[in-house]
Amino acid sequence: MKFKVIIGFFISVILAWQCTPSDAIDADKDTSALISEQIIQKSCATVGCHASTADANFNQHGLVLNDIMKLINKEPKNITAQEAGLKLIVPFDAENSLLYQKLLFESTHKSELNFGSIMPLGGDLLKKGEIEFIKRWINAGAPAKGNVADVALLKDQSPSLAKFDPLAAPTTGAGYQMKLEPFEIYGNFEREVFNHKLLGNDKPIFVNKFQIKMHPGSHHFILYGFRNNFSKPPLNNLRDLRFQNGAFDLSTFSQLGNHVFYFGGSESNYTFDFPEGTGIELPANMSFDMNSHYFNKGSKSYFGEVYINLYTVPEEKVIKKLKVLDLGNTALNLPAKQRVTLTKSFNFAKNTKVVTLFSHTHKLGEKFEILIKGGSRNGEVVYTSTNWEHPKKIDFANPINLKAGEGLTSRITYNNFTDKPVTFGLTSADEMGIIFGYYYEE
Repeated sequence: MKFKVIIGFFISVILAWQCTPSDAIDADKDTSALISEQIIQKSCATVGCHASTADANFNQHGLVLNDIMKLINKEPKNITAQEAGLKLIVPFDAENSLLYQKLLFESTHKSELNFGSIMPLGGDLLKKGEIEFIKRWINAGAPAKGNVADVALLKDQSPSLAKFDPLAAPTTGAGYQMKLEPFEIYGNFEREVFNHKLLGNDKPIFVNKFQIKMHPGSHHFILYGFRNNFSKPPLNNLRDLRFQNGAFDLSTFSQLGNHVFYFGGSESNYTFDFPEGTGIELPANMSFDMNSHYFNKGSKSYFGEVYINLYTVPEEKVIKKLKVLDLGNTALNLPAKQRVTLTKSFNFAKNTKVVTLFSHTHKLGEKFEILIKGGSRNGEVVYTSTNWEHPKKIDFANPINLKAGEGLTSRITYNNFTDKPVTFGLTSADEMGIIFGYYYEE
């Protein structure tokens, strides 16, 4: 009898241990409170993410999630979401609520836009039931009080992304696909890798569209060309920026200054179309350094995976051959605990038409403006972005016309909230200030 009692005790302990947190949910609580307790506090409002304005990343996302009722009808910082008319939470309208859209691998918004990295970044994606619970609360008016969503949804532990499907390659003759095969993102690690690969084009081509698809958890993906073609890294060799102890691999680090941006983005599903009648000219046998950056804030490993399609157009349809803008300010000196604005001008030797502009800083970049330098439009601001991680991209229907000797000026406001001075550099602890874009010469 005593043996049976002991066995029964252990069985009860095991069963209790196996219970999920959802088993102890108080069904009488308000839906808004359950969202905060069961989802937000566990997955989003953690240290270093969305817990308070003291978090290191607050200046970038400007979003604290400890009180979700403060998000009602609030304007997002995300430029793409602003332009699509989203608010952080729109009562009765989950489709136009950025909080909901940021949880999805594929946006349900009618514009089919994507709104940046999927959240939680670097952590486990929310379960299907959790996302549905939030959706139903929003579509019920996002009330502060009352039970408006079935608590049983929180017990649905089905993964929201059951399987990552590769991006279909362009049809023969329509373009080229490059990919990074699955690679491990170690627990509690920020892994950034490079792989130098040939595109596979045996003749010059013109790219007028690119499409990226990558497994959630990615911060960005970029195809880099090289400034110096004589010091390229070896082909088909996955190279880490950091060892697992956090130290930089100097052989990889040394290549960073040799990179020239060509194509890339931060969204897990992203498509970019160049203006009609234009195309980026790539020489025969083009190669790129493929760069992927992933976060993992959990203890378990997962695998990153990236696909990019470059779609081509026949040369006879290209009216203007585009080139890549790459205008950087390396004279950066940011005093600790101070906000400073730095400018630098860049002149063009030939008559130039700028068709696309976007920017690049690291996390201290608070506001990036681009102004015209010289001519009748001298001093005119033609570009503004306030999101360093997902900078605004502007396609100009009427290209910016710059005569020889005129140019562009970067005017960047940095907020160095750290307790150390920061200068130009290639790591995430340093800073940058680069005008990127596409142009053609006349």
